Amino acid sequence: MTAPFRSARRADRSGAHRRPAGPRWGLRIGAATSVLLLSASGVGHAMVTGVETGIGRVDAFQGMSNRPGGGDGLNFLVVGTDGRDKLTQEEKEKYHLGGQPCHCTDTLMLVHLSADRDRASVVSLPRDSYAEVPAHTDAATGRARAAHPIKLNAAYAEGGPNLTVRTVEHMTGVHIDHYLEVDFTSFMRTVDAVGGVEICTVRPLRDSYTGLNLPVGKAQLNGGQALQYVRSRHIDGSADLGRMQRQQRFLAALIHKITSSGVLMNPIRFKDVADTMLASVRADPGFEANDLVDLGQAMRGFTPSSSEFTSVPLGDVAQPVPGVGSTVRWDPVRAPKLFEAIREDRPLAEHRDRHRPRAAVVDVPPGRVQVQVDNGSDRAGLATAVARELHATGFATVGTPGNSGLGRLARTVIAYDPRWDRSARSLAAALPGAELRPVTGQGSVMRVTVGQDHEAVHRVRAEEPSPPAGAVSAVTGDQAVCP
Repeated sequence: MTAPFRSARRADRSGAHRRPAGPRWGLRIGAATSVLLLSASGVGHAMVTGVETGIGRVDAFQGMSNRPGGGDGLNFLVVGTDGRDKLTQEEKEKYHLGGQPCHCTDTLMLVHLSADRDRASVVSLPRDSYAEVPAHTDAATGRARAAHPIKLNAAYAEGGPNLTVRTVEHMTGVHIDHYLEVDFTSFMRTVDAVGGVEICTVRPLRDSYTGLNLPVGKAQLNGGQALQYVRSRHIDGSADLGRMQRQQRFLAALIHKITSSGVLMNPIRFKDVADTMLASVRADPGFEANDLVDLGQAMRGFTPSSSEFTSVPLGDVAQPVPGVGSTVRWDPVRAPKLFEAIREDRPLAEHRDRHRPRAAVVDVPPGRVQVQVDNGSDRAGLATAVARELHATGFATVGTPGNSGLGRLARTVIAYDPRWDRSARSLAAALPGAELRPVTGQGSVMRVTVGQDHEAVHRVRAEEPSPPAGAVSAVTGDQAVCP
């Protein structure tokens, strides 16, 4: 392992930075996080110094005191703004980017790099989170303001990056080492520069507000389409929470594309992509070329399985606050545990054995699919064994397994009511090769008749698996990308 990243911790015991200072839509975040990954090419100081000059600077830490103490690892606050000034009119119309920019953030992510640089943890912070900002000077009016409640994304409008960092540190107890900010333009151009990114979906995704229209399966997205994907929040009832999950899946896919496409090992491609990306990135003055080189050398072995993604555990998702509106409250028990894990440099997700087949992602969570299993083969006890395996992968098995009234079958059959066709497809993913047989009026219970062809039950999981009671739901990057 190489020497630790030079600026990994520049704080005294009070948490104050020793070094002198001298969104609106989510996956601009991906472009900013890619700054970290692109540095992993190890192309050397001269090359990185060249691209580093393209970074805009913003003093996000000026005058800060009484900050959280430092832990192990390195923490970035990555925010997206809705800057669109450099987009063409054609791009604005094609990708539904009309209107005036709000010059605010509505996506924020806390990115933690482990001390040994073999893991990155990405935590989405909901834009409507209830927050209490400390006393500060309003960026728009220049007037002093006392501490008061606010939505988290409004901290940027009131006090810029500095107040945003102070607010996040206050809410999480996590010391922020570096600040990165990206806009529409940087995000779109970065995706195009790496040749687009592949996304998978288990259901059609349509949003008339953004123009998103994706069928089931795999899709190769260019920069504009990717922006539609990460902006969309009118696809289903999950609104911003569903959008954060899609942002995380896209970031995992972007990491996969960057680490598998040769960008990191090709100095020319590296510089082209980095120049494109950094043209609209702003960072704190402490994030320098030497840091990029050190970080890149430490992260040369970084892969999608090295990354993990989660959102802050939530309690009340619609709590009204006078003068603020409807806010999202963090879970008072699980959220502190999440940030404690970040401070202590502990993994958030279970990192699977690389030799164990990954679970197939399904539309309907298996826990919502009821299954009755019968034996249509000449193997005694097979129905009981299959029911046990289906239960182990999450399905709600009902009834007592027995022999089928259909007699001996060469092929496994899943009988289902057409009204529950999505549940049937989720079950079929666990029983590859099974025949789907619609039976009108059967009801919500799927009936599986295990045939002679049965070999094994395949593991499945929902797109966003439910965590055990009291735990944090997190997935690793290799689980989030297309199989």
